[in-house]
Amino acid sequence: MNHPESYPPVFRKQINESDDQVTITTTLKNPEEEEEPKRDDFFLQDSSDPVEVVPVIDLQDIITNLEQQHQLEEACRDWGIFRLVNHGVPLNLISQLQDQAQKIFSMSFEAKQTLFNNNDNSTPAAVSYFWGTPVLTPSGSVLDNIYPKKINWVEGLNVRLSQLSDYHDQISGDPMLDSFRVLLEEYGGHMERLARVIFEAILKTLNMDSKQYNSKSQLLSESTSSVRVYRYPKISDADEEEAVIGMQVHTDSSVISILNQNQVGGLEVFKDNKWFHVRPILNELVVNLGDMMQAISNDEYASVKHRVKANKHEERFSICYFMFPAEDGVVGSSNYKPFTYKDFQAQVQHDVKTLGFKVGLERFKNP
Repeated sequence: MNHPESYPPVFRKQINESDDQVTITTTLKNPEEEEEPKRDDFFLQDSSDPVEVVPVIDLQDIITNLEQQHQLEEACRDWGIFRLVNHGVPLNLISQLQDQAQKIFSMSFEAKQTLFNNNDNSTPAAVSYFWGTPVLTPSGSVLDNIYPKKINWVEGLNVRLSQLSDYHDQISGDPMLDSFRVLLEEYGGHMERLARVIFEAILKTLNMDSKQYNSKSQLLSESTSSVRVYRYPKISDADEEEAVIGMQVHTDSSVISILNQNQVGGLEVFKDNKWFHVRPILNELVVNLGDMMQAISNDEYASVKHRVKANKHEERFSICYFMFPAEDGVVGSSNYKPFTYKDFQAQVQHDVKTLGFKVGLERFKNP
């Protein structure tokens, strides 16, 4: 395994360097996991399979083309996820950002903690480092008191795009980190553009006035948007693959999430009691709906369940942009009590700490 010192100590301990075997267990169950079918019933497309089932949407046509609008509506209603083509994000930017992320993750675990840890939990960090769980506090630090055995085979960087100017002051003089910041700023600008176009198109399929609806409720906000850069370590023993999960089954809390993944597969979505592998395709982004979009649509569109499987051959890197409402922006529809994103975030944090898993929108359902 390359750069074993770059992994968190818990990961190192669970990797036997002499025979490359992984031993990790996850004992905590949540209701979503208990409702899933057994492993033998899963449908998993191999990444080499040319047949693709996830819908494809052309960004250039979704505002004006009626056929594309209909396809977008079907994708949101039936899948909650779709591929995005003709998105206008330069391929070389995506490639450079992926390459830079790999260099940063190859640094020692201790160096990453020193560079990116947020020691002041009252102030949101521009860039923070996490591992073993994707559940972070609003400040960017790992949520305390989560169940220790529920480990996700992942590490990552959480980037608050609105604070990257502060990050510039912190890393002045480090060419690699400053280059990473510049790439993130450019990438974030493209993601914000895409998020607004996609959001407007989705509201159009729901017969909602996007300008009036968004200005009133502040359902998209650059101040709360973030990028997460993930590394999923490889595992080496095929027999152990079932015991290791890159990221547990979950839904995103966002309005929409926009993912670019390198050419190592692992992302799966749950539909019709089956798991579908969303194989990587060069220069295509993956867009999925989050909990806030489900609430806005009054449950016409669902926040898609997804997970990331560990890979036994290669590390996996991915970069995901999350667009959230403003913290005080009110989300609501006839199926839900009015709530702010800040309310939702606080409830999720409480549930994860006390129950070990996210309950989500069910907490805000009208009786």
